[in-house]
Amino acid sequence: MRNFDLYVSGILYGRLRLGDGTPQIQKLDVHTGALLDWQDLTDQDRDFYRSFVKMDFAALGQNLSHYEAGLQGTGDRTVCGERYTSEDGHNYRQRDVKFPNNKLVEDGRLIAVICPAREMVCVLVEEGQEDRTILRRWRQTWPDEPLWPVVHAGTFAVPMRDGVHLSTDVYLPGGCPDTVPAVLVRTPYGKEDGREVYYRYVQRGYAVVVQDVRGRNESEGKWLPNYYEVEDGDDTLNWIAAQDWSSGKVGMVGGSYLGYVQWAAAASGNPHLKALISVVCAGSPFVDLPRRGGSFTSGMLAWAFAVSQKKFHPELMERDDWEEVLNIRPLTDLPRKALGYDVPFLTKWLEPGDYNDFWRRSNWRERSQGAVIPALIQSGWFDDNGMGTTEALEIAHDFPPGSRKVILGPWQHSGNSRYDLHALSFRPEALRFDLDLLYFQWFEHHLKGVDNGIDRTAPVEYYTVGQEQWKTAENWPLPQARPASLYLDSDGHANTSAGDGRLTLERPDTESRDQYIYDPEHPSLHIIDMSENEIEVPEDYTREEQRPDLLCYTTDVLTRDLVITGDMEAELYISSDAPDTDFILRVTDVDENGRSVKLADGVLSARYRNGFDHAEFLEQDQVVCLKIRTTKLSHCFRAGHRLRVTVTSSAKNFLFPHSNTRENYNSSRTVAARNALWHGGRYASRLVVPVEP
Repeated sequence: MRNFDLYVSGILYGRLRLGDGTPQIQKLDVHTGALLDWQDLTDQDRDFYRSFVKMDFAALGQNLSHYEAGLQGTGDRTVCGERYTSEDGHNYRQRDVKFPNNKLVEDGRLIAVICPAREMVCVLVEEGQEDRTILRRWRQTWPDEPLWPVVHAGTFAVPMRDGVHLSTDVYLPGGCPDTVPAVLVRTPYGKEDGREVYYRYVQRGYAVVVQDVRGRNESEGKWLPNYYEVEDGDDTLNWIAAQDWSSGKVGMVGGSYLGYVQWAAAASGNPHLKALISVVCAGSPFVDLPRRGGSFTSGMLAWAFAVSQKKFHPELMERDDWEEVLNIRPLTDLPRKALGYDVPFLTKWLEPGDYNDFWRRSNWRERSQGAVIPALIQSGWFDDNGMGTTEALEIAHDFPPGSRKVILGPWQHSGNSRYDLHALSFRPEALRFDLDLLYFQWFEHHLKGVDNGIDRTAPVEYYTVGQEQWKTAENWPLPQARPASLYLDSDGHANTSAGDGRLTLERPDTESRDQYIYDPEHPSLHIIDMSENEIEVPEDYTREEQRPDLLCYTTDVLTRDLVITGDMEAELYISSDAPDTDFILRVTDVDENGRSVKLADGVLSARYRNGFDHAEFLEQDQVVCLKIRTTKLSHCFRAGHRLRVTVTSSAKNFLFPHSNTRENYNSSRTVAARNALWHGGRYASRLVVPVEP
């Protein structure tokens, strides 16, 4: 048997004996700060740690000798049915899985397992080998770290201004003689679920406040996602500041909806909110979800189903009949037919209509009072809430030095957790082992006043796909990036990737157009697995681009590398014989073999070309300009590759198909539309890209 120590965010959480025989564990009792006696690892323990630290200790012990025998040399290795790659013969990155258990091997001996995730990194390491891992940096930052026991101070019914009470757990560092800053987590997923990940903040001297948002789990009120979060966040911050254990300073942390509620609370201008750690945050309703560009994002239904009852049911995301579910009409029948019951918030969301006071209530970007709250913002190029992070970056753009730190990686919504993402694979540097270290430095500096240098690190860190390296910048968008226009052109036959559509740096003089028939009964696909609940993944669209209702515009073969970093904006001159229709734009990288991989996209309903608050319907064959902002990226288009822009009017799975009527997506009647894209002369359709020098 071999002895290993388990660390979570640099904190010793237990000791294990692994190898031949039954694994044994010495657990940390977080409530006393002491290690318990050795005991056999039970099935219940195994399940708990697989969820908590993303490691299977029983399987690791059983396969220990196989890893040590098989993980040798460089290149690809397959051990126990798992694929690994190594560039140095010591560090082996686990491929093709979420939450890889990376192995560190020395002289045929496994000395550490490191598992990165979106917001936390866990290390299992042989005693004495800690400095061979990220633990070295933790020890340098906190060389004599006192750790506090976790005390559950109680569950409180926190009153909101309208009399509704929100169920709130408070955890305090036991025995701490001073008032302490608080870390606030507001969640729709159940405050008890996964609470262990927040104990590390208590152990380092913070109060942790975990609250069920309105209408969820144990909280009172009506569940209407996003709607109440500005006011409820404000009231909760005031309640925390009034507690006798509180220093009056509060930070917030979390991802997705837990990121959304941070910016909602910040929008209130509450003076007690002093720091944010915003991870893959959801954005405003017509820019991000649920009505991106005015169309309804059907890709969010998996999440909507999971939160359709008072308690969180993630199993409702996984279905084998999504094809049938997405075809249910009218849409008002969809919840009952798919789930067997009504979902009031989904019914409300599905109502057709323009941006109005209902949607404005949940728009933290618009409601922001301009408070400068130091924000660490983390997201990825393939995050399906990426447009929410774009809005957060806009708010933080003019924050003073040290009040903004941005980390953008080659990640999907689940974040720092995969080396292989659908059609793309990344080098070992793509996943980081220091994110939670940066989190703690951020809170230590902004909530406790510790001069640890975090405010003097690079304001922006981003990963360029293709070059496979991390870079730094002073702000986002990159100040050094220069806009370049790629003009769409053709001889009138840009349909399919085999057509004559082209992208050029020269503005075409000749006015022309390409046309296609968009039939809502036969929509093109947005290639995702609905049950994965990830709708912006980089996928291979080579086959989809053979459809005649896709227009493809492609550069010549690049003679040198082209690096594009930032948001892109398309100006498309379009016409249609329908009063309204959607336009979906994608940017892809086409390799030497013709394989076309989607990197970014954007969508807009034509009626909203001049604002989401009012519809302007098209007149037949009227030419108008649509400005479509895409998701962001940093990508190196390699010499020998080509850059492609595709334009179409449907993206099934991502969006409910537009009916081509004034009723948009929510119509029992559909008609086929003849849509045209104009280019050249007066109609210089183009994609404006930020080129990195």
